[in-house]
Amino acid sequence: MVYVFLADGFETIEALAVVDMLRRAKIDVSTVGVTGKTVISSQSIAVTADISIDDFTYSDVEAIVLPGGLPGTTNLEKNAVVQSAIDRANSENKYVCAICAAPSVLGHKGLLKGKEAIAFPGYESELDGAVISDKYVVTDGNIITARGAGVSTQFGLEIVKNLVGKDTADKIKETIQCP
Repeated sequence: MVYVFLADGFETIEALAVVDMLRRAKIDVSTVGVTGKTVISSQSIAVTADISIDDFTYSDVEAIVLPGGLPGTTNLEKNAVVQSAIDRANSENKYVCAICAAPSVLGHKGLLKGKEAIAFPGYESELDGAVISDKYVVTDGNIITARGAGVSTQFGLEIVKNLVGKDTADKIKETIQCP
């Protein structure tokens, strides 16, 4: 199962484009409402999460996704359950995926040391020890990071590629007419 953590102030497209790509690939995905079952995006869009943070259990995690946005990223970072999920996923070599401002959460934890990573321009200094990439989306080991909303579909397809293979990601890309 892939869990996409949603906290008030999350970037809408960074979360929902990923969910869309994963579901097209027939990957089990669940949104987790960190700040409540109904979560309000930074664009004031109310999204009903599949489960609340109180119902999250780590047992079946294949990957976790941290959308960016503000104050969504800050709300994710200050949540103990999210922090624990990041730590456990990383220690078990599960995919830890973050886009826009959210890679800063991984940087603050020291998880990017020596890894190629990227974030929204201006957040590079928050990626403690990372080798800053010039790519829009980058995978280094179990860490997948991306710059921002404009590459949300590409970010989702990169997660698909890493979970179920390039052929599936390429088929989806072609189907949705993504250049």
